Amino acid sequence: MSAQGKIIITTENNGLKIGNIVIPWSRNSSAWGNMCIPVAFISSGRPGPTILVVGGNHGDEYEGPIAINHFIRTIDPAKTCGEIILIPALNYPALKKGTRLSPIDGANMNRSFTGKNDGTLTEKIACFVEENFIEKADAVLDIHSGGRTLEFHPCAIAHKTENKKQNQKALEALKAFAAPVGLFLTELDDQGMLDSAVEKRGKLFISTELGGGGSTSPQTIMIAKRGLHNFLVHTGALEDDMMAPDIATELMGNNDDGYIMSNDKGLVEYFPELGDKVKKGQTLAIIYDIDALDKKPVEVKAPVSGTLLGRLHGGMVGRGDFLGLIADKKDGN
Repeated sequence: MSAQGKIIITTENNGLKIGNIVIPWSRNSSAWGNMCIPVAFISSGRPGPTILVVGGNHGDEYEGPIAINHFIRTIDPAKTCGEIILIPALNYPALKKGTRLSPIDGANMNRSFTGKNDGTLTEKIACFVEENFIEKADAVLDIHSGGRTLEFHPCAIAHKTENKKQNQKALEALKAFAAPVGLFLTELDDQGMLDSAVEKRGKLFISTELGGGGSTSPQTIMIAKRGLHNFLVHTGALEDDMMAPDIATELMGNNDDGYIMSNDKGLVEYFPELGDKVKKGQTLAIIYDIDALDKKPVEVKAPVSGTLLGRLHGGMVGRGDFLGLIADKKDGN
């Protein structure tokens, strides 16, 4: 069965089409209603690749939506080749509320690419995007940041696959994106991810983690805008010069033991800054139990040596919460 929904174009002008992905959404307030998700298509009519660019996969991550909105409003379609498809707010209900998960069905968009066209609203959106956009795209850029609960040293991200040619293309795209770090990330949970939907088809996929804390910064917005521009130039969808970064991308990779989980709850005091080099056994944080003032604070040690790329955002940690991510320098091969 095919995905439910359709695309309605509301504005068309000189190679720029703007409209909505329309997904049926029956509810108490609108029995025959729909969910309308903004989408833009840019094409000069010249041959070239089909590129999908996504932001707002999680609704509390703002660099992607801002960079994509800026690009749509400033791009000259005459400079493009092929077709560029831009969805600034993939999880539109979540972005409107500023939440990671959809406020409608509580679903994580980035775990909903399961091919279900008769599931929750989030699964229906994911199914439509997969069948209508991912299937025909040559490459996909999915711009993430840490959201309200995480912080990251700005990274462009790819995944190692069993296809060496696919890995080489990802390496070249990481360098072109020009974030401070290019990370080959080992995921703890990749089921139902947009990433997996693209990579299982043997296509180029690049993601990011740019800052966090439920806000943006001038640096992270600049990296997102530059990275989007460079990715499109790199893939041949945009005829323009690459935008040079202040520093070259440092290539890194991680293993499962680079993820740090808290075994305790309480107030958390951090020590290294994001982007700092750390050594195995070094104290990363101290956790204070606010309910037991006579209990000795717990020191959290680095399980491996490398660079601290991510950590929990906030001063309170719970048992089982993510505390940090350490990656190490790689040669990219």
